Amino acid sequence: MTTTIGVLALQGDVREHAAALEQAGARAVGVRRPAELDAVDGLVLPGGESTTIDKLLRLFGLADPLRELIGQGLPVFGSCAGMILLADRIEGGTADQRTLGGMDVVVRRNAFGRQVDSFEADLQVAGVSDAPGGRPVRTAFIRAPWVETAGPEVEVLARIPDRWADGSAVGAAAGKIVAARQGRLLATAFHPEITGDARVHELFVRLVQASRRS
Repeated sequence: MTTTIGVLALQGDVREHAAALEQAGARAVGVRRPAELDAVDGLVLPGGESTTIDKLLRLFGLADPLRELIGQGLPVFGSCAGMILLADRIEGGTADQRTLGGMDVVVRRNAFGRQVDSFEADLQVAGVSDAPGGRPVRTAFIRAPWVETAGPEVEVLARIPDRWADGSAVGAAAGKIVAARQGRLLATAFHPEITGDARVHELFVRLVQASRRS
């Protein structure tokens, strides 16, 4: 049976996520209207500008249906801004910013700095790089958040190391959580869709397929 995964198509890396999902063996479709949620087995919340996506979710009538579906167990993967949207609490947001919630985490918005502070790094990601024959995941951080604190039901999948591979110091980001899972929700601070490595998407596809069997 085909696994159909929606990509929220309001802003951000929609095409890149769709291509990665197709590479991972799923059928990807864009989601812009509440009725389109009925046709998907899971959903990706792409990176972009979290405050803008929040406003568009409300404008398009998607915010409340998505909160309800997340509460009912819809598998959702959020990258960068998507991680912020899945957080129960955020720091550094605007006064009127709301999230969809579902993950018992506190996420700091723009924690890694501005656009000029963007970078790529190889990280160990549980469930991906620890598989037989696995290798580190190439990750891209663009105005990225990080997880300040995580509740007891949150599984930490990746952290920033204390030092980079070349031995240089990491600074304030050392040890910060940048990938996590709670039940059927998966979140990364980085953009796996733009590095050509679809293994994080493969992890999400497996999560979606397992949820359909349970």
